[in-house]
Amino acid sequence: MNNWWVIVLLSIGSYLMGCFNNAIMITKIKKTDIRKFGSGNPGTMNMSRNFGIKLGLLTLFLDMLKGLIPALAGYFVLRGKTLPDAAFDLGDLGIFLCGFFAVVGHIYPVFYKFKGGKGIATTIGVFMAWAILMAVVGEWGWFFVEIMSLIAAVVVIYLTEYGAMGSIIAITPPAIASSIRLFILYNIGPDTPKVIPYYIAANVLILAICLITWIAHRNNIERMLAGEEHLTSIKEMFVKMRQKKAEKLEKAENEKKNGNQNEENRK
Repeated sequence: MNNWWVIVLLSIGSYLMGCFNNAIMITKIKKTDIRKFGSGNPGTMNMSRNFGIKLGLLTLFLDMLKGLIPALAGYFVLRGKTLPDAAFDLGDLGIFLCGFFAVVGHIYPVFYKFKGGKGIATTIGVFMAWAILMAVVGEWGWFFVEIMSLIAAVVVIYLTEYGAMGSIIAITPPAIASSIRLFILYNIGPDTPKVIPYYIAANVLILAICLITWIAHRNNIERMLAGEEHLTSIKEMFVKMRQKKAEKLEKAENEKKNGNQNEENRK
């Protein structure tokens, strides 16, 4: 693998993709700015609390794509390429390299003076890309680790109303699982000394992805321990959604009645 410029371009492209903040862009369309509401964080939780669960889920999905697409690009572009001294598939490194830069872009976006979100949804996207690849090759156990982590995160947020706690649960088990899978895949041990540096590099990237998101949540963790954290009530979000739907129906019915009355008066 002599084309190091490919890795550089993938890294830059991943970072720039991560820089686009979906929460800010969605609220700009609504002629406002998510950074002026609630915690001020342009991410899924704050969007859900202040603009409803639908826009919150849209933000989550789009931010996940920011991690998933670069990670898959890194894997497929570098897949099958190795270095002369070791039989380590660079695709297994590329997925986490590009994922790392996408997360960095989300948290420190050049487009927003290096002040972005906290990277959880983008990180979920990175590990979702890895999980999908595992499912494609028939290793469904690793895929279920990702799915069960997300389910556990939702349950924790529902029960405790602490979004930060659920966020950490969503990304940590898949990170550990991806490291274990690489260990098994390359049979890391005394018989594979040339592979070990690349295995370490992949693990450094996996750890860095998690660390940067954990650090971004340091204030949330401090507030959570002090009992001052912004609560994220999933139940309340659904109640508000039903209320808005009922209000829209009532408004439509009233407009229809007024329209009928005006028509009768004209007659």
